[in-house]
Amino acid sequence: MLAADLERLIGGGESYSLEFKRDINDSELTTNVVCLANGDGGLLLIGVDDDGAVIGARPRHGKATEPERLPALVANTTSPPVNVTASTVDVGGKTVIVIEVPKQTSLVSTTSGVYVRRALDVNGDAQCLPMQPHDAIARLASIGQRDLSAMPVPDATSDDLGEIEIGRFRESVRTIGDRTLAELSTEDLISALGFRTVDGDLVVGAVLMFGTEQALRRFVPTHEVAFQVLDQSSGVQANRIQRIPLVRAMTELSSAIAPFNLEEEVEHGLLRVGLPRYSDVAIRETIANALVHRNYGLVGQVRVAIENDVLSITSPGAFPDGITIHNLLSVPPKPRNPLLADAFKRAGLVERTGRGINRVFAGQLELGRPAPDYSRSTNDWVEVRMRSGPADQELAAFIASVRSRNAGMVDLRFLQVLHEVRQERRITSDRTAEVLQVSVDEARAELNKLVEQGLLEARGERKGRSYHLASSVYEQLGEQAEYVRTRGFDTLQHEQMILTYVDRYDRISRSGVVELCQLKPAQATRLLGRMVDAGKLDMRGQKRGAYYVLAQP
Repeated sequence: MLAADLERLIGGGESYSLEFKRDINDSELTTNVVCLANGDGGLLLIGVDDDGAVIGARPRHGKATEPERLPALVANTTSPPVNVTASTVDVGGKTVIVIEVPKQTSLVSTTSGVYVRRALDVNGDAQCLPMQPHDAIARLASIGQRDLSAMPVPDATSDDLGEIEIGRFRESVRTIGDRTLAELSTEDLISALGFRTVDGDLVVGAVLMFGTEQALRRFVPTHEVAFQVLDQSSGVQANRIQRIPLVRAMTELSSAIAPFNLEEEVEHGLLRVGLPRYSDVAIRETIANALVHRNYGLVGQVRVAIENDVLSITSPGAFPDGITIHNLLSVPPKPRNPLLADAFKRAGLVERTGRGINRVFAGQLELGRPAPDYSRSTNDWVEVRMRSGPADQELAAFIASVRSRNAGMVDLRFLQVLHEVRQERRITSDRTAEVLQVSVDEARAELNKLVEQGLLEARGERKGRSYHLASSVYEQLGEQAEYVRTRGFDTLQHEQMILTYVDRYDRISRSGVVELCQLKPAQATRLLGRMVDAGKLDMRGQKRGAYYVLAQP
């Protein structure tokens, strides 16, 4: 690590778990490593004060501040052994010891049996706290080592389950789910869903799906759902907090949103397209995800809130291990509570392939609305925000017309690219890869497919190639002038680039224009010809020896 990188980290320029220590003995060193390891890893910086001031590390054991012995020390005093890397960085003539603690896939303790976890106090400062049993359970769930919904509840009995809730599940199974479950007896249904252990005990999943309020309060006290309607001018319009089983929670939360999900209508030729604020599919899938994938080892609420034009759904617990906002559309499904996820799928309440998140994005984009936003998610909760509008009515009508002709074309990638090009006028393969969360090669293939389908046009060559909506698309959108402006922008930009180059270097050849503007030779020839005709350039020489200079007045 370079000194500049370390100074940026200390100054808060990077998002990273940091622990600052003026000085530290071997026992404290191990405890702090365990603290970071039982989170998302991070850096332990020795020789940095609490306020971020670099004071330099003191010699350890009477020797120079050499880091070579520290990895072995940590590995020998942690269980399971944590493999850290250690180095020294000189900052303004003062030595800082940098210990990098990688993220772990299991709970870690000191060899003397001390479990600690990292937390922030009320001032936002980091501290190491003893890890309580519920903290350990929550941590195991967050790293995918424990399905909390499969944990046995020995004291729970069939009397703790509500027949109304079981009937609600049967009705869902009968109409949209796995019909083979519909006619099973209650005991057989419980067993078929995996809600009993081999010893006959009910598991947490059974209580969450079918439990009475008293059973939920007793056996799963971390579970609550909240529905709120907030308005900046009039304050809180609704605030309902409940402990209810999951199928009922999903039904009631979805129904509570319905009165606020107003619809506008747009006509496109013979098509009449209804545009609600939020896609029904998006509402259903996001609520289901919040209930099924939350960390039930953490105290908190699944919260559904409507504030002005934003619907937000928050669920306790971070994304499952390995999933981030930058890959959630492309990584394989990874449910935190597999038993609950399977029950919801068999009831027909969520996407059976496990790609419900893709349907959430597609549902909003198809309405001409912005894509769902997960950027407010943290290590403590996942939050999705859906902004209701205003809708891009022309784009939504165009998408509906494409679907009416060829429904197979309207997939998530089609919608993502279309929205991005619509908003930014043009798109590159690099930007497409970022939007689709795929490789550049895969993004380029997707763009070329849309060119072949007549939806996009390509401009430029190689790294300078960009894509914009085809003239036929602009025509269907009723924005022919926008197409002319989009194409004209390229020409003006290329002309200015050429004039700037010639002004600096006195001349330019056709091959120089090809390289500068990333054009084909024939395109460069036509562009240079137009600039000569317009009196901007003069041509000198002939054929291969021709070059161009600024036109003389």
